[in-house]
Amino acid sequence: MGRPDRGRRAVRVLAGACLAAEYAARNPARYGGVAALSGGLLGDEPGAYEGSLDGAPVFLGVGDGDPNVPVERVRETAAAFRALDADVTERVYEGVGHEVTDDEFAVVGSWLDEIVDDGA
Repeated sequence: MGRPDRGRRAVRVLAGACLAAEYAARNPARYGGVAALSGGLLGDEPGAYEGSLDGAPVFLGVGDGDPNVPVERVRETAAAFRALDADVTERVYEGVGHEVTDDEFAVVGSWLDEIVDDGA
């Protein structure tokens, strides 16, 4: 409470990743960051979203062998967030299934370090 938007980060995996992505797309604001690890926007096709994320960082990660989240869904999600003025980082991990990689943990970990440093 009382923390500026730059301190808010949404990070979820799978169903939570999809919900976090969908929430941020439907409720755009200058978040501190949105991360969807092995997830993307909901539905058969991403909806038409309005507003701006005002340069908020968005990280999307998926394995090329993920049986639950197709790479194409993550690409569509990235395009939708770019259309909402987000600063999107999209990573497809070769030889990875439906799991979170060390690289993804490092990205999210650096975000959490920033939050702790800002709160100190």
